[in-house]
Amino acid sequence: MQSQFTVGINTEGKGDRIVVRAEDALIAALKVKAERPEAMITYVRRLNRRGDQRHPPHRLER
Repeated sequence: MQSQFTVGINTEGKGDRIVVRAEDALIAALKVKAERPEAMITYVRRLNRRGDQRHPPHRLER
C-alpha cells in the first residue's frame, strides 16, 4: 500500500517541499534524491492535508 509523503529539500540555500507516493519514508527520500541528486533532504513526513493546503508542495514528476 502506497502513502503520500512530503519531502523537504534544500537546494542552493533555498528550501522546498515535494509530495511523493511511496511505501515508506525512506523510499520517498530516495526517489527525491534520485530525481534531484544535488538536493539535501531535510525531512520526510506523511502528507498533512490541512497544513499542506495552506502551503502547497510540488509533486514529483513520475
